[in-house]
Amino acid sequence: MIETIREYLNTLIQPYGDTRVHHCRVEAVHFAEGRCQLVGTVLDTDTAADLFLGLATRFPAVTFVTDAVRILRQANPTLLTVGTNLTGLHREPSFLAELLSQLLNGQPVEVLDERDRWVFVRQADGYLGWTYRPYLVSEPAPAPTHLVATGVCLLRAEPTPTAPVVGRLLAGTPVRVEAAAEGWLALTAAGGLKGWAVAADLRSLAELPTTGAGQRQQMATDALSFVGVPYLWGGNTALGCDCSGFVRLLHTLAGLTIPRDADMQFAAGRPVDPPFQPGDLLFFNGSGGHRPISHVGLSLGGWRMIHSSRSRNGVYEDDVQAVPRLRESFVAARTFCCG
Repeated sequence: MIETIREYLNTLIQPYGDTRVHHCRVEAVHFAEGRCQLVGTVLDTDTAADLFLGLATRFPAVTFVTDAVRILRQANPTLLTVGTNLTGLHREPSFLAELLSQLLNGQPVEVLDERDRWVFVRQADGYLGWTYRPYLVSEPAPAPTHLVATGVCLLRAEPTPTAPVVGRLLAGTPVRVEAAAEGWLALTAAGGLKGWAVAADLRSLAELPTTGAGQRQQMATDALSFVGVPYLWGGNTALGCDCSGFVRLLHTLAGLTIPRDADMQFAAGRPVDPPFQPGDLLFFNGSGGHRPISHVGLSLGGWRMIHSSRSRNGVYEDDVQAVPRLRESFVAARTFCCG
């Protein structure tokens, strides 16, 4: 009987197989006298209810003991904030595990589980992964007024280019500006990081584009400043980025929030047809990808595209129609711009 239950349990778990946004690890470990013991963890109460209802419906004569199934999301969750300038989000609790994404200073996360010096966290968009606990702080980030708009923003002790560097922040990081002095801005970031930055390296949240045309122009302009940034699986900064991390960063700098991965972006975006406008996202498949949508780039107008390419090891421009592997694997385009 227990093998039959295990087989059916596996079918119930399959819809939760995308571990980027779901967590459902439950096993049937013992069956005796009409009672089946379940153990494991699930993301939330909805997942648990769906699982338990499915089992009860399929096996009405069995009593399922569920007290050893732990629900990770709580009514009063622990919220932490990234206190360093950057940290990784990994598939498992180890720096050697696959890098899924990166978290910038000031990003809040919901703690779901802990193991040694690592925490399993959920981002505001639902994306899951393990991150290093010592790099998180309990205090929320200062209410932001600006974004870091240059690849790497140096923070100095005083508003002068000869002052000592006291830190550095990466493009897309939200910061709070406290004062200004002749082309310099004093800022505060999460974790108590403070310093002076060149005013041109920051972008006011109040001045982010609010029209589709403005968003498209902003992304196209910003994209060119990242040419040559090396490819990094899971990366989303000027220190290294993958294809979806790159286009997500460009949208952040234009005031838009989009999903993390290419297939998620494809599913969430609004379809557009040729001729493509700057800021449209072009999506591709390929035999080397582990998902139907395996690559994305940003149109600079028509088929001219800028993207972080593994084959070219970084961010470069390409004409989609002039590159056979791109031309033959193109799927469709999407946009997140207004209008």
